[in-house]
Amino acid sequence: MVGLAEQQDRNGAAGRPRVRRVFSHPVILILCQASAVLAIYLMDALLPDGAAAILIDRERSTFPATVQNLMWLVFALGVGELIVRLRDARAERGQLRIGYLPEDETTILQAPELRSLYATTRAEIGAVGRSRGRFLPRLIQRVVTQFQTNQSLDQANALLNSSLELFLHEIDLRYSMIRYVVWAIPTLGFIGTVIGISLALAFAGSADLQDPALLAELTTRLAVAFNTTLLALVMSTVLVLVQHAVQAYEEKALNDAGQYCLDHLINRLYVG
Repeated sequence: MVGLAEQQDRNGAAGRPRVRRVFSHPVILILCQASAVLAIYLMDALLPDGAAAILIDRERSTFPATVQNLMWLVFALGVGELIVRLRDARAERGQLRIGYLPEDETTILQAPELRSLYATTRAEIGAVGRSRGRFLPRLIQRVVTQFQTNQSLDQANALLNSSLELFLHEIDLRYSMIRYVVWAIPTLGFIGTVIGISLALAFAGSADLQDPALLAELTTRLAVAFNTTLLALVMSTVLVLVQHAVQAYEEKALNDAGQYCLDHLINRLYVG
């Protein structure tokens, strides 16, 4: 029989460094904003006039203060949030490699092992704060506390299920900013189109109606006005696709943590 303490000593020290955070949430967002500014500068320097008109509206008299450039900054904010969510999802999956629970076929968890588990997970959660703790140690601590209180496998299993539902809702709340960005980008695109149409109509009202070049100029201005909507729809499509992929990955990490607790904690609890 392999002791729980021995397995934690073997697996824990090697696993923990892999889930440390390298950059904080604000730092990642700032880096993404700086990358967006750099991308705008490169597009201005390298793109031909046609592509630059669609992507950054380079011919606008107010450039670089254009709706497209604002959309790039908002898009970078959404990308930064998705990077944070992907990083946290990878860290959640890394928790499964730490070895909190025995994974052999013979170990049964009794009072001494449960006390060791509680101390280990409490130290892990206390290092980062309960609101920022990973799902797996929080699940283990809750189930261990419940079982030590009433020695009921049914209630421990019920607590595990209810905790998984709460954590699923917690994951959904973490995507609130991303959902707002996905909504804000098309809104900015429509605003840019409305502004462009208004300016084009103002130009037509002040121009000489007998000018043969008026129709061509007005058509060009209207075409430019719709570029913001086109760019906004493309950006939103990309963000929504990546958001669903990252959220599914994070929810899968939570499901794996729940399955891990069920297999290696709930099914090993001993009722004396």
